[in-house]
Amino acid sequence: MKLKNLLSTEENAKMRALIAQADQIVVVCHVHPDGDAIGSSLGWAEYLRQQGKQVTVIIPDMMPDFLQWLPNTEKIVRYDRRKDEADALIADADLIFGLDLNAFNRTELMAEAIGAARASKVIIDHHPNPDLSLDLVISHPLLSSTCELVFRVVWELGGFERMGKHFAVPVYCGIMTDTGAFAFNSSRAELFYIVAELLTKEIDKDKIYRNVYHNYSESRLRMMGYILNEKLEVDELKHVAFFALSKEEQKRFNFKKGDAEGIVNMPLQIKNLRLSISLREDTERENCIRVSLRSVDDFPCNKMSERYFNGGGHLNASGGKLECSLEEAIRIVRRAIQEIDQFL
Repeated sequence: MKLKNLLSTEENAKMRALIAQADQIVVVCHVHPDGDAIGSSLGWAEYLRQQGKQVTVIIPDMMPDFLQWLPNTEKIVRYDRRKDEADALIADADLIFGLDLNAFNRTELMAEAIGAARASKVIIDHHPNPDLSLDLVISHPLLSSTCELVFRVVWELGGFERMGKHFAVPVYCGIMTDTGAFAFNSSRAELFYIVAELLTKEIDKDKIYRNVYHNYSESRLRMMGYILNEKLEVDELKHVAFFALSKEEQKRFNFKKGDAEGIVNMPLQIKNLRLSISLREDTERENCIRVSLRSVDDFPCNKMSERYFNGGGHLNASGGKLECSLEEAIRIVRRAIQEIDQFL
C-alpha cells in the first residue's frame, strides 16, 4: 500500500520553509490534554528536534496520570505552574505549532501570550472549523486523530526513517486513545498501514495499552462502579444514557485528573443505545460543568454539543462546558434528550 499525500505541494513547501527558518519552536495543545493532544505534541516535537531545532512543549494544565510514562514528558512545561517561564518561551519563539486544536483559543490560559507572540503560527489538527487566519493550517477532520496526521506529515516530509521509539510510542498512543483502542473511527486500511509502520520501530503496543488502560487506582475502579450502579440514568425510549458527578462525589473517590477518562463510553455497551453523556463538576472552578458525549453510528453528538453545551468536536466524540450549577446542567441534559429527534 502507498499512502496518498495529504499535503498539497504548496503546503509541503511552506511547512519545510517555516521549519527551516526557525530556531526556537514552541509546541502547544488544548486545555485538559488527552492522549492525542499529548501524543501528537511529543511526536511532532521529536521530529523537530531531529531537524536540529530547539523545541519546547507547553501544555495549559495537568495531563492525566496514565500518560505520565510517555517518553519526554519530563521536558513538558505546564503553563499553570510555570507561567513566567512559558510566557518568555512563547515570546521568544520563531514558530509556534498548535497540535490537536482548531484554534489557539483552545489553550485558554495561554491564548493571550500566543496571540501577542511575533512567531509564525501553524495548526496541525483533525477537528472541524479550523482558524484559517494563521500562517499554515493542516486540517483533516476525517482522520482518526491528530497523531495520525502527525505521522503522515512526517512521512511526507521524508522524516519517518530517522524516527525512533520517542516518536513512534506517543504517536501510536494518541491513535489508540482517540479511536478507543481501535473501536471507532478506525476502519480505513491506511490507518492500519500506519500502525504497521510504527511497529517497525520496535514499540510494544501491548504494553502501551496496559500503561493507558490498566493504570488506574483502586479508587477510580470503585468510582466507576458507583457511577454505573448509582448514578446512571437510562432513557430506553430515546436510547440515551447520562450521569452526573459532583465535586463531593469526586472527593469521596480521591479523584485525580484522568480518572473519568473512558467512563462515558461504557453505557454504549447497552443494546440499542445511541448516545451517552457525562457531566462532571469541575473541582477547581465554581459553576463549571465539564460535558462529554459519545455516540454510535451516524448520531451527531457534535451537533448536540454545539446546540446545548457550548462545545463541539467529532461526529461520535464531542465535549462541551456549561457555566452553571450541576442541577441546572442536569436540566439542560434532560431537555436535550427530550429534543433529540431534531438530530435524527
